[in-house]
Amino acid sequence: MKLSPDETIFWEHGVFQINLTLVTTWVLMAVLVLVSWLITRKLKVDITISRWQSILEMVVLEIQNQIRDIGLSKPERFIGFLGTLFLFIVLANLCIIFPGYEPPTGSLSTTVALASCVFLAVPFFGINESGIVTYLKSYLEPTFMMLPINIISEVSRTLTLAVRLFGNIMSGGIIVSILLSVAPLFFPALMTILGLITGVIQAYIFSILATVYIAAATQEPRRNDLNNTSNK
Repeated sequence: MKLSPDETIFWEHGVFQINLTLVTTWVLMAVLVLVSWLITRKLKVDITISRWQSILEMVVLEIQNQIRDIGLSKPERFIGFLGTLFLFIVLANLCIIFPGYEPPTGSLSTTVALASCVFLAVPFFGINESGIVTYLKSYLEPTFMMLPINIISEVSRTLTLAVRLFGNIMSGGIIVSILLSVAPLFFPALMTILGLITGVIQAYIFSILATVYIAAATQEPRRNDLNNTSNK
């Protein structure tokens, strides 16, 4: 039983290798780019639009609403990153309907890479919104003694993001393999449906947590304004 798609190696030379995780990741990215280009190349602002444009607009609006509900008042600034993050993870998890497919999110290397993107995006958006000085001061709140704890918190929540997604996807694959070996005629359809639901939920949770972290990093100016107002 394979625990990770990393174990399937197609080419290796020294420390460099091309495994199943890398191949499926690049294929998924290519699919997203191609589908995005096909849908957006003929966008219209008329009353009558294509079915694909309608679906695209519904997806974009729903993602924007979710970002806004969490606390980011200008979701258009963040939808490029957060929307791409969600679409990649959900596509990676939904493709389990294809025989022989192993999701790259079942590899710790992929989930760590995704979590690292969030780790870098948080200070990027925070500095972009409030400035580097104000953002760095947030690590000293409520006192300078909290600096090491705040730094550890940043790192630990990144690890939590990676391990949570990896653990849920990997454990789901193991359970499916065990059940299929016990009752191969009864469980395939049921477990496929359960896997699809779990995959969507995990993509949603990962994206929501990323949005929460970014929202926390970009709300500092607003908190300072409220504090200044209350002091007056």
